[in-house]
Amino acid sequence: MKNKDIFLSNESMAYDFIMSYTYPFEVLKNIKDYIIKLGSTLGSDYHLIGEDIWIHETAKVSKTAEIHGPCIIDEGSEIRCNAYIRGSVIIGKNCVFGNSCEIKNSILFNDVHVPHFSYVGDSILGHHAHLGAGSIVSNLKSDNKNIVIKNGSQKIETNLRKIGAFLGDNVEVGCNSVLNPGTIILPNTNIYPLTSVRGVIPSNSIVKSMQDVIIKENR
Repeated sequence: MKNKDIFLSNESMAYDFIMSYTYPFEVLKNIKDYIIKLGSTLGSDYHLIGEDIWIHETAKVSKTAEIHGPCIIDEGSEIRCNAYIRGSVIIGKNCVFGNSCEIKNSILFNDVHVPHFSYVGDSILGHHAHLGAGSIVSNLKSDNKNIVIKNGSQKIETNLRKIGAFLGDNVEVGCNSVLNPGTIILPNTNIYPLTSVRGVIPSNSIVKSMQDVIIKENR
């Protein structure tokens, strides 16, 4: 459940910032200030296009995308049509954030793909994570209570109302899945389409449902 176990790769400009905390949810409240501080140190190949919005000169941003700062979009990334970036967002190198997707207060490591019809709020997606079309990261409980992250009998009180999901390296999430508030998916795990996921999912798993989780063979 700790950052060192979730994010194995340093493939993010925010890696040291993330690793300065023990648990991933501790990062969320400080993303905004970190982006503003980091943005002022970026080189001339990052263009300041609005208030606290830095975009690398090699990134491709659709004319129909809406971007609010603070935000950094790193080199080689593609922001597709009708994307909505609501602020406090870092999109790493060679990412795809796509068609009719929405994101806020989140960090995408390098090579993350969120290409079609997804919502990502208050989350961190590790290196090479992928959300299939229509996948939703839910960040607020229906009763509006603070989120408790559960791993078997272990419980962590976060004292936060809004937490999305934390995906480790190489996590694949199938189409139209829902990641419930406070979900942690450890590296190299595959989530079947149409799955509702909650709690902590072990690494190298295949999740067909929350009642059918198997460990990959020959990993």
